[in-house]
Amino acid sequence: MPWIVLVVSAVFEAVWATALGMSEGFTRLVPTLVFFVALTASMAGLGWAAKHIPIGTAYAVWVGIGAALTVLYAMATGGESVSAAKIVFLTGIIAAVVGLKLVPGRSERDTEPAAK
Repeated sequence: MPWIVLVVSAVFEAVWATALGMSEGFTRLVPTLVFFVALTASMAGLGWAAKHIPIGTAYAVWVGIGAALTVLYAMATGGESVSAAKIVFLTGIIAAVVGLKLVPGRSERDTEPAAK
């Protein structure tokens, strides 16, 4: 479940990043509202997932997915040019995210704070 929440949070990151650009410096109401709602959902999900997934891994996955989706959306809508190099590097980001999921790490039950 933490990984699902993390991926959904990363999608919300792409939404708020895109809305931030569309808000034109928070001068357009709808994109500004979308930005704040998506930002809140994204941060809440990342915070919850980080209780169960090591923060370094969680943050890297969150940023990687969010950045890749933001660029892919911009390319799909004509806001950014498409090139073979960009596709190769985006593929690398996604491969790194998948790799972080596949590398063994602490389990969910090991995430309880240690007694002091």
